[in-house]
Amino acid sequence: MIKQLTILWVISIFAITNTVAQKFNHLALSPPMGWNSWNIFGCDINEEMIRGVADALVESGLKDAGYEYIVIDDCWHGERDSLGFIQANPDRFPSGIKALADYVHSKGLKFGIYSDAGNTTCAGRPGSRGHEYQDALTYAAWGIDYLKYDWCDTEGLSGIGAYTTMSQALRKAERPILFSLCDWGHNKPWEWAKEVGHMWRTTGDIYLCWDCAHDHGGWFSWGILKILDMHHNLNIREHSGPGHWNDPDMLQVGNGLSVNEDRAHFAIWAMLAAPLIAGNDLRKMTKETLEILTNAEVIAINQDKLGIQAFRYNKQGDLETWIKPLSNGEWAICFLNRGDAPQKVDFDFKGLIIEDNVADLSVDFDKATFNIRNVWTKKNMGTTKKAISTTVPARDVLQIVLKPVSKK
Repeated sequence: MIKQLTILWVISIFAITNTVAQKFNHLALSPPMGWNSWNIFGCDINEEMIRGVADALVESGLKDAGYEYIVIDDCWHGERDSLGFIQANPDRFPSGIKALADYVHSKGLKFGIYSDAGNTTCAGRPGSRGHEYQDALTYAAWGIDYLKYDWCDTEGLSGIGAYTTMSQALRKAERPILFSLCDWGHNKPWEWAKEVGHMWRTTGDIYLCWDCAHDHGGWFSWGILKILDMHHNLNIREHSGPGHWNDPDMLQVGNGLSVNEDRAHFAIWAMLAAPLIAGNDLRKMTKETLEILTNAEVIAINQDKLGIQAFRYNKQGDLETWIKPLSNGEWAICFLNRGDAPQKVDFDFKGLIIEDNVADLSVDFDKATFNIRNVWTKKNMGTTKKAISTTVPARDVLQIVLKPVSKK
């Protein structure tokens, strides 16, 4: 009966006029936070493991810290049935996707899924090309809350057309679903996708290394610093904000980098107002990994209601200074040490004026005094009346928030 009704819905959908895509505007007002299966598990996923990760997300305190989406990436797919409706892999997901979504919802979380704009996904499973409205209706019936939509096997397709089609399909299915565009920046989605989706990838895939390029034979994935540089060089800060986020890809925190590298990775993603999508095995986290992922003061920088992406203020050798305007007149500053040796930080606020032309905000430190808060040590560092003089360890950060205390 359900399939008969959905066929009628599909027929009625194809009769609609060509309307402009309209996403669900009340979603992703701050950068989405959650977990995705790909970085640590790849195709090795099943319903028991996903249930266990959902349990761990709640029990570890990640849910209380703001993480809310459990997203299964590629390889959940089985075949399409005789009517063209996608099915879950019966061996890996014998209870079906709806039952799994119901379980995730029972934990007070939201559930996400993966598909592709092409004929097949990146791992060769059935894509959504030609089945967009069917798939959107299926996802809605299953209780899906988030769709990551990839760009493999899309030869001859228009990026704007393909992503707009799925956006329209999701809207017509009438279930609010966060739409994550994953075209690796090939179609410059920041220029056109604000009304189509809620977040869009700006670069190729992230790789588990500090600063490397990994050759897969025809395409590359990129280390943390490579992703950061590509994201920065696009100069697209003005396109990111509440409801529409530049996405430099998922987190590799807890997957084998050093603690310093994990901390720097998380800190700079927070500064970029990037979606914080964890990609580690939440069932086997170290204390250090959990402390990084649940650092409330760093998450607050990421989730700030202004939704402004940081800009690189200065670069001196391996030491970079990133600045992010925050609400309530506050500012976040992150000193990133990219190198393999400690770096001295001497930062004097006297006579300093910081201007952010994109956000149309500025601060004159001769006219206002700020308390300095180290968000990793959770300690105060005096005020801006005195220069900061300290050392940042190799591949690490000093990250501070400036809170106004007085004005002259």
